[in-house]
Amino acid sequence: MATVPEKKNFSNKPLVKTGTIGQRDHGKTTLTAAITKVLADAGGAEYRSYEDIDDAPGEQALGVFVKMSCVEYATESRRYYHTDCPAHADYIKMDGCILVVAATGGQMPQTREHLLLARQIGVEHVVVFINKADAVEDKEMLKLVEIEIRELLTEFGYDGENTPVVIGSALCALENRDPDLGMNAVLKLLDALDSHVPLPKIELDKPFLFTIEDAFEISGRGTVMTGLLVRGVVNLKEEAELVGYGCDIKTVITGLEMFRKQIDQAEAGDNLGILLRGVKKDDVKRGMVISKPRSIKAHRKVQAQVRKQNLLCKPGIKMTILELIESDFFFFKLVVVVVGGSCFSGICSDKRRGGDVHSIHLQLHTPHVLSHLVCDLRTHPARGQGVSLAKPLYM
Repeated sequence: MATVPEKKNFSNKPLVKTGTIGQRDHGKTTLTAAITKVLADAGGAEYRSYEDIDDAPGEQALGVFVKMSCVEYATESRRYYHTDCPAHADYIKMDGCILVVAATGGQMPQTREHLLLARQIGVEHVVVFINKADAVEDKEMLKLVEIEIRELLTEFGYDGENTPVVIGSALCALENRDPDLGMNAVLKLLDALDSHVPLPKIELDKPFLFTIEDAFEISGRGTVMTGLLVRGVVNLKEEAELVGYGCDIKTVITGLEMFRKQIDQAEAGDNLGILLRGVKKDDVKRGMVISKPRSIKAHRKVQAQVRKQNLLCKPGIKMTILELIESDFFFFKLVVVVVGGSCFSGICSDKRRGGDVHSIHLQLHTPHVLSHLVCDLRTHPARGQGVSLAKPLYM
């Protein structure tokens, strides 16, 4: 059974980014709240209620309203940044994810959709929580749901036979009843995360690079940019550079904040807020980066290695690399930003087998930093199910 730390100060533990995906109303947010409750008493988390998590701000992404909330917690060996994703699973890069499936309904359309999206953005490791087991009287039904989910995982290229599947009830954990389905099931799920999701590789010895997801004005302080420190170590009062969209602003870091706490240093893998001297909110756009001065460059022309994946774009319709190449316009999704662009040359064949690598040249509308990203090539934001993963190489 998973153990939890005795103190709330667990910043020295290795960081893993995870989150909940699955059908709406199958209990993703309830499970997120239950995890924080189970760990809170032992100092591994700060309890976040369902209402607190569900009250997260929302935003429009690819035509879909996305509400997202992040919580932090820790087991004995790791700390986790957990993103609750009630609307879409393709919104943030995760090292591993928790697929939540209600025992009362089994797999549903969003179950398949979110699992497909997780596969597309490169989430290689999944653990499954079959929720609402307390509402099922026929225990054979639980076995059938597990078999069904394992088959679904295999269908989407995961190791369905060996993927950890935990049966329980997040609500039981929240209400302190039926420990086997409640608290113990949550601890078993955390144990599965610890053992099944490998630690990500982090680069601490390279110049720091921070990707901006959002920006806020704070009265009396200035503009705070939130996002992920992709590599390196960043320190308070360090010189920095704001890069992207043709912009190149030299500045100084005047504030660092993680989970509502002021800090002096952050390292690769941390989600945090950064305050820059003299930078206004109008200067900042999602998709820009903050970096060590003169350590990176933004580019418009990109050579990409694209791997064809025959994934369903719409029911009954398959996307091929040839269709992507022949599109006059596509969207280059950079984890946190959608950038317009066009394909100005390409070498490919629709007769090649799925999984073959093709080389194409792309031209973005505005210069961007791409070196740290695994990109998601889409022909249209409303038809984003059929994609090919691209690795950018500068020209």
